Amino acid sequence: MIGVAEPSATLVPPPGQVVVTGTIHGVGLGPGACDLMSVRADRLVRGARHVAYFRKAGRPGQARRIVEGMLRDDVIEYPMEYPVTTEIALSDPRYNDRLSGFYAGCIDHLAALALGGEDVVVLCEGDPFFYGSFMHLYTRLQGVAPVAVVPGITGMSGAWTASGAPITWGDDVLTVVMGTLPEADLVRRIRDTDALVVMKIGRHLAKLRRAVAAAGREEAAWLVEYAAMAEQRVTRLCEADAVTPYFAILLIHGQGRRP
Repeated sequence: MIGVAEPSATLVPPPGQVVVTGTIHGVGLGPGACDLMSVRADRLVRGARHVAYFRKAGRPGQARRIVEGMLRDDVIEYPMEYPVTTEIALSDPRYNDRLSGFYAGCIDHLAALALGGEDVVVLCEGDPFFYGSFMHLYTRLQGVAPVAVVPGITGMSGAWTASGAPITWGDDVLTVVMGTLPEADLVRRIRDTDALVVMKIGRHLAKLRRAVAAAGREEAAWLVEYAAMAEQRVTRLCEADAVTPYFAILLIHGQGRRP
């Protein structure tokens, strides 16, 4: 029977007491297919008694979807539901305030488990150290509880593999940018690099399309949606009318030196 954990306060052991602590594992699940996990990730996920993962309120969460059917029968799940996603602008002070409080609550719960001797697996889409929410846990857990990280295949790697062409050749410079950047910054970076990956496109598709055109690279730009998933789709940017809010990456392939 799968259980869902409630938040709990951090355990503080009495002075002088020796405590056997567990480890909080940030486990990279790769771009979306369970058979693209590492052997280590697969072992930890299947053996975990405590599993935590981020999700938007009211949704199962992509990380949890990836491991469907892999968890043990007595697993205890801890969904970490974002208090805000796109409802408040990033520049609004309330955005950081709410997220800081949210992460503090997550830390309390995870640290309590670890200090109580339990291992915890935190499911992370892609790689935990590549634009992921786990990084905000990792930095806050330093000196609080043992943390280990299992790297994973990034979403962008899954995307350029889906495109059927190498992303870089020879001395190509690869630039990774966020679609949330100001349009002028996007134009400059798109124009000045050999190969390009744009993440976090979502509502910024129109702005990104203008920036790619202004940089003179519209014919070379591709959109990859749901890379390595059943819904995978690869289209030219100039042919795309809309894009999935969460699992879309824009690519421009490098054309550098080769034999």
